[in-house]
Amino acid sequence: MRDDVLPNMDLSGLSKSDWIQRIGDIAELTGYFQPLGDDHFATFVDQGRVLLVTFEKIDTIRGMTDAAQPLGWPIARREGWSHLLLACDGDTWFRDPQVYGYFDRLCDDGFFEDFDRVVFYGAGDCGYAAAAFSVAAPGATVILVNPQATLDAEVTGWDTRFVGQRRRNFTDRYGYAPDMIDAAEQAHVYFDPDVMLDAVHAALFARPNVHLHPWRAGADLQQALILSGQLEPILNAAARGELSRAILGRIGRSRRDYRPYLKRLVARLEAAGHNDLDRIVCRNVTARMKAPGFKKRLKRLETPPVPAVGDGQSSQTGA
Repeated sequence: MRDDVLPNMDLSGLSKSDWIQRIGDIAELTGYFQPLGDDHFATFVDQGRVLLVTFEKIDTIRGMTDAAQPLGWPIARREGWSHLLLACDGDTWFRDPQVYGYFDRLCDDGFFEDFDRVVFYGAGDCGYAAAAFSVAAPGATVILVNPQATLDAEVTGWDTRFVGQRRRNFTDRYGYAPDMIDAAEQAHVYFDPDVMLDAVHAALFARPNVHLHPWRAGADLQQALILSGQLEPILNAAARGELSRAILGRIGRSRRDYRPYLKRLVARLEAAGHNDLDRIVCRNVTARMKAPGFKKRLKRLETPPVPAVGDGQSSQTGA
C-alpha cells in the first residue's frame, strides 16, 4: 500500500479546527472531506474493496488514542480497506437532515455497491447511528457496542440518561435503529448485562439476523474491547464474512489476559459466594501471568479459616 493513501500522522495537540482541517487534508489524498452542516462531517478514503464505515465523536477520537486518529484509520491502513467516517461534534445521535441527505445521495449513486463487503461500526449514540444508517447498504455486517435503539420517549421513556436529547426527532427517516438493521446480512450487539438500561436497549434489537453478546466490562465497553484486543479481530472477521459464534468465541478468549475483566469476574464470584470457582480463576491467572493481587487472593482463599473460640470445640476450663 502506498504510504500517501492514509499516512500515519500524529494529530494530537491540535486545536479542534486545525484537527478537522488536517483530517480533511489526509482524506482528500485519495477520497474526500465533506462538511454536513455545523455538527457533522464525512470523510472517505478509497483504497480497497472492503469498506469500513465508522460513526465517531470528534472529542472521543481526539482523546482515545495518542495519535488522535479516527478509530477506523489504523485498521484500514493495515488491511488496505476503504474507510468512510461519519463524525459528529457533540451528542447529536446524527439526527440531522443533512446527514440523511448524505446517505440518500450515497444510495442514489450506488456507492455501497462498489464494494465486496461493507461493515458498519459504532458505540453508544454512534452505535445507534451505525444501525440506523446501515439500511443504506443492504447486506452489510453491523457491529454495535452498547447502542441505543431510540430516544423516542414513547418507546424508551424509561431511559432517563439522555432526557435533554429527546427534543431531537427520532421518529422521522432513519429513526428507529432496530428496524433499520433488517436488511443487514447480520448484526452483532455487544452490551453489559449489568448495566440495565443498556441491556434493555440491546434486547430491542433482537431480530433473526441479530446476535446479542453480553460482556461484563464496566462503564466503557468499547474501550474494554479495544484494550483486550477484541475489536480489531471482530472487524477483521466481519470484513472476511467469517463472523460466527465459534470465531467470536475464539476472539473472546483474549479476555483471559485482560486484567480489568478478570478483576470483575472474581469480584462477582466472591459476591456470589462461589469460592471454588474463585480459586480456579486465581490459579489459572497466577499460572499464566505475574499477578501479585491474584496470588495474594489465592493464598487467602486456600488458607483454612481459623475456628473461633467455642466454635464446635469443648472448653478446657470450668468443667
